[in-house]
Amino acid sequence: MGLGKTLQCIAVVWMLLKQGPYGGQPVLHRILIVTPSSLVENWQNEFLRWLGQERVQTFVVDQKNRPSDYKHLPQIPIMLISYEMFVRYYDDISQIHFDLLICDEGHRLKNTTIRTYALLYQLDCKRRILLTGTPIQNDLQEFYALVNFTNPGVLGSNTEFRKYFEEPILASRQPSADKDVINLGEQRATELNHCTSWFILRRTQEIIDKYLPTRHEMVVFCHSTPLQQAMYKAAVDYWESRGCESGPEEVAHLGVITALKKICNHPSLVKPRRSQQLPGEEDISYHLVQNYPVQNDAILPQQSGKLDVVMCLLQELNHTKKKVVLVSYYTQTLDMLANMCEQKQYKFCRLDGSTPSTQRMQIVRMFNRQHSDHFVFLLSARAGGVGLNLTGASHLVLYDSDWNPATDLQAMSRIWRDGQIRSVYIYRLLTAGSIEEKIFQRQISKTGLSGAVVDPQNQSKIRLSNEELKDLFTFHHDSACITHEMLDCQCAGVGLIPHENLQLKGKQTVNEYGGDELSSQRDCQLQVAQQAASNLCVRMNQLFRWQHYSQPIKATVLQELGLGAASHNVTFIFRNSTSQSQATQL
Repeated sequence: MGLGKTLQCIAVVWMLLKQGPYGGQPVLHRILIVTPSSLVENWQNEFLRWLGQERVQTFVVDQKNRPSDYKHLPQIPIMLISYEMFVRYYDDISQIHFDLLICDEGHRLKNTTIRTYALLYQLDCKRRILLTGTPIQNDLQEFYALVNFTNPGVLGSNTEFRKYFEEPILASRQPSADKDVINLGEQRATELNHCTSWFILRRTQEIIDKYLPTRHEMVVFCHSTPLQQAMYKAAVDYWESRGCESGPEEVAHLGVITALKKICNHPSLVKPRRSQQLPGEEDISYHLVQNYPVQNDAILPQQSGKLDVVMCLLQELNHTKKKVVLVSYYTQTLDMLANMCEQKQYKFCRLDGSTPSTQRMQIVRMFNRQHSDHFVFLLSARAGGVGLNLTGASHLVLYDSDWNPATDLQAMSRIWRDGQIRSVYIYRLLTAGSIEEKIFQRQISKTGLSGAVVDPQNQSKIRLSNEELKDLFTFHHDSACITHEMLDCQCAGVGLIPHENLQLKGKQTVNEYGGDELSSQRDCQLQVAQQAASNLCVRMNQLFRWQHYSQPIKATVLQELGLGAASHNVTFIFRNSTSQSQATQL
């Protein structure tokens, strides 16, 4: 995530094209680089930037250039191709011998059953490099898939890995694990780390933090409007009465979850469409539209707490001429945000799955230009949430969240990258008390729920109990922030770091509880054991090092964050700032 993986690969490629350990003879003659379609041109530009066209040339596979043409160009050592083009032209590519294979955003190969993984794995190329900022997104099986791709057999078969490494490690993380189980899990984790450390080069954000400007990250909890509350409760009631009767259960629940997330984004997004809907979602959509016929083409910001906050923020930033990136996982939501920008006459760029790959970098460059009059960048987290540098903007809003915390972290890092010269403000918007807040809690608790939700076809995954589902769908519309309530934090909500005076169970302070250990973990701030709601064991860590703001929030604070006009819709704020001086001390 902005740590220079592309540059490191270019340096390796250039060195091995010119020399090698065997009498100085070059090791590489032809290199294949596979990357997401939005980054193909970026790789081409980076080769041009660091080596120049006179030193090395690249062959980009697109609608005009085919891999069959590359066979007759021995003077061009590097082929750049997207994952989609690779699958399409695999037969031609398999006939070309490559000395090195580089897969950018390698976490796309976390699933061994997809066709892309199978075809790349079959490619006759022994030297392989995977680049990823998130090697483990959900479980250790993904880690095994990546390791086995680069070094087949080093961890044994899938079954051997599961029995020897995965099962003991997972068992040791359970709250009920005894001392022997914990010791065995730690031993296997250490052994796995030692085995993979020979071919994994790990870099963390701390390397570049001290070279980047100050970052302000906020988790902003927003009020739900009366319309949202009524539709949300109606959807939950409908699920309780009928949703559980339709099967298969996991997929039906996903349809209900999607409908609830759309209500949180804006009630008008709940529209029955016979195509591209999950089982269960269409039925609920029809039910809601029949009972709440207010949905129409006229989208009102006042009908959604989050949208009203976004429009207030845009109005404030437009006066200061600061650019902003709006990120969503839904095309419908991007359409809604585009409609709002058109109504307010905000000039915007847009990049989603329908944007041609040949135009994506042009759009990025146009937006990043210093004197560009494009004020808003509408970004699909799925189509452009990785690899892009949007340093022309200083503010980013993550409008909705994904079950996978790594996906959100990737999307939120688009503006805080090398080349950024302004202080950065990152907003994660959540509807207070809704399923969005439950998703946030499960992201930072690492309970394994994401595995059950993201891959419903895998029947070996965890199944959600009725109690967990009821908790997931429970709507706390009168709560300002149930996450803060779960922390049992005794702060006054005025922005002071609360961990200094907080007493944990057993009369331990946060530092006594193991602050140093927790701060070294992944950017997840809360851990909740899988117990009954009345008996939750909440582990305090990074959220206690964030500033907490509860209503009434000082006007000066809201104005500083650009949310002065949205005070009526903001219920709670978690805030954290990272400055160059702090990064240097770390």
